[in-house]
Amino acid sequence: VQSQPSVYRGGMVGVAASGSSLSVCRIHVMAGRVPLGADRAAVADEMETTFTENLRYAADLLAQEDMIGLVEPINNRITDPRYYLNTPHQAAAILEKVGRPNLKLQLDLFHCQIMDGNLSHNLETYFPLIGHIQIAQVPGRHEPDSPGELNFPYIFEFLESLGYTGYVGCEYAPKGDTLKGLGWLHSYWESRGLQHGGTSKAAE
Repeated sequence: VQSQPSVYRGGMVGVAASGSSLSVCRIHVMAGRVPLGADRAAVADEMETTFTENLRYAADLLAQEDMIGLVEPINNRITDPRYYLNTPHQAAAILEKVGRPNLKLQLDLFHCQIMDGNLSHNLETYFPLIGHIQIAQVPGRHEPDSPGELNFPYIFEFLESLGYTGYVGCEYAPKGDTLKGLGWLHSYWESRGLQHGGTSKAAE
């Protein structure tokens, strides 16, 4: 979280203008890091206040462009020890305080699994707040069909059962060739009786 909100706000003006020019409808509004050398608990209240104020400002600015702001909890156990926003519970509480309908939760299941697990419950609990989903296998952060903790076919079907119709972003490091690494998606479509591209075979 920036110690000087005016710096952050000046950046948001440029971001919103760029997003409008590029027809971007959703944008990640990052929370920032705990200052180097600071005790997280000691600065928690000040950082939450700053982040909340900045989110209100950003949301109002984005609303003028008909854009949605996304806040993403990032795990502080592996990926970024100093990142301020770490769990869906923390993000949901802040979104409630901010009180802007065009701010949503960007839920990356990689971070969520590392911090809390219990993905089915968390997806169901926070589903009304979710504006975007991201995926990667845990712990390697590779393709969904690589060895790991998460059962993505189950997760995808669970998301469908909840009524999720948004995009699922693939934020992982391919183990090899990027296109070959998308074989998991083709296999998933085939398992659901779909053509490559997600269209129904029965529709042809």
